[in-house]
Amino acid sequence: MQEIKLAEKLKKSIVCFADNLKNLYAEELVSVILYGSAASEEFVDKHSNLNFLIVLKNTDLPVLKKAADLTRKFPLFEPLFLTESYINSSTDIFPIEFLDMLENYNLIYGRDVLKDIRVDTKNLRFQCEHELKVKLIGLRQLFLKFNKNSRILERALFKSFNSTLHISRNILRLTGKTAPYKKSEIVNGLALNFGLEKGVWQKILNAKNKQIKLNKAELEDLFIRFTKELEKVVDIADKL
Repeated sequence: MQEIKLAEKLKKSIVCFADNLKNLYAEELVSVILYGSAASEEFVDKHSNLNFLIVLKNTDLPVLKKAADLTRKFPLFEPLFLTESYINSSTDIFPIEFLDMLENYNLIYGRDVLKDIRVDTKNLRFQCEHELKVKLIGLRQLFLKFNKNSRILERALFKSFNSTLHISRNILRLTGKTAPYKKSEIVNGLALNFGLEKGVWQKILNAKNKQIKLNKAELEDLFIRFTKELEKVVDIADKL
């Protein structure tokens, strides 16, 4: 296993998780790969999930069912079960996801199936625009339905913010800019290159990281302002 910059308790959990997968699948298990924030310096203990790419020779549902109890045992672990052939045939359809994997990952067990893959970015702009527009519609509908429920509104804001940042860093990539991974650096890049309102993005990031607490009025105002910011990002993607 490659060196991972995480707390020892989490490292032990990862080893335990991988060992259980080996016992369950034996020769059918090709790779266990940790990717995303846990493989970078962006991981926030107790607030971030750990993302795993689990590569099997067969991902039929009866095969996946073997891991059902194991995945429930590790609620913070988010495993993605794929076959190697699926990965090789899907990099052009999911360029954002595979670019994210390639930039930050650690091989925990088996063969490094990501090492030699090449991501075709010809559909990257389309995926960015499509996903951003879906998020924008979803936020508007959710606000109309749950604007009086602060808990749901906050959860939706943080979730949308997180995924929007991951998509928006690829818009930076499409314009020839460096695509940073740390959330604070993405916020800076968006403000600097596209004139977005940094204060809105930074305030959401601070609230998400428990550095500040939002009252109901502040939350609603921030939700509305972030929706306007998302409209700007959609417009930028549309014009690329």
